[in-house]
Amino acid sequence: MSAEVAGSNLALAADVIRVDETIRSLRRTLKEASSVVALTGAGISAESGIRTFRGAGGLWRQYRPEKLATPEAFERDPKLVWEWYDWRRAVIQAAKPNPGHAALAELESRTVKQGGSFTLITQNVDGLHDRAGSRGIVKLHGDIWTVRCVGCGRSERNDQVPLLPLPPHCECGALMRPGVVWFGEPLPEDEWERATKACAAAQIVLVIGTSATVYPAAGLAQAAQQAGAKMAVVNPEPTALDEMAEWVLRGPSGELLPGLL
Repeated sequence: MSAEVAGSNLALAADVIRVDETIRSLRRTLKEASSVVALTGAGISAESGIRTFRGAGGLWRQYRPEKLATPEAFERDPKLVWEWYDWRRAVIQAAKPNPGHAALAELESRTVKQGGSFTLITQNVDGLHDRAGSRGIVKLHGDIWTVRCVGCGRSERNDQVPLLPLPPHCECGALMRPGVVWFGEPLPEDEWERATKACAAAQIVLVIGTSATVYPAAGLAQAAQQAGAKMAVVNPEPTALDEMAEWVLRGPSGELLPGLL
C-alpha cells in the first residue's frame, strides 16, 4: 500500500470517528432536552426524489416557476397554473418519506412521551412529514394538498390526482387555488406565530436540508439560538449557519438522522 493511499484511509477513518462523536454528543443533548425544534427545507424532500422547481421536462422548460407561483399568474391564466401544480402533485404522490422523515417522526414521539415538546417547522409543501407520522408540524409555506377558494376563502383538503376539472371551482362558484404561499405573499400569521413561539422556548434547534438563506424562515434558527437554544445543522453542503452551530453534520439527512435515535 502506498503512503498516499494509507494517508487517505487514515483521513477517512478520522472523519468517520468525528462524525460518530458528533452524533453521540447531539444524541445525548436531544435525550436531555425538553423542548426541541426542527426546521426542514427542500433538501430532505430532495432525498425522496422531489426536486426543486427546475426539474427536467414539463411546463417549466417554457415558463419560469416564479412566473407560475404568483397571484398575478393565477389571475392571468389559472388553468396553466393549475396544470403545473397538478404535475407537481403527481410527482409528490409517487414519492415516499425517506429515513430522515421517519427519524424526525420517531424523535417527536420519544420527546413527547418523555413529557417534552417537539415542533417541526417546514418550508416544504409536499406533506411527506405528515405521511411519515409527524404531528406537531408548522407549515410556513402552506400545503399543496389543500385548496382554497379565492372568493369565500373556504379551505379543504384534496388528494385527487389528477385533479379534475382544471381549474377547480368552489361551491360558491369562485375559483379554487393551491393552498400554498406564492411569491410576493406573506407567510400565514398563525403558522408564523406558532414557529416563533416554539423557537423562543426551544432548548435545541435542528436545521435540516436547507441552505438557510431564504428569509424570514432562515431567521428562525438564529432567533432560537439568541433565546438560548443550541443549534445543530444537518446538510450535504455548507450553510450560512454552520459557524453558529454547536454541531454540524455534513451529509444526507436520511443517512444521518437515524443515528440520533
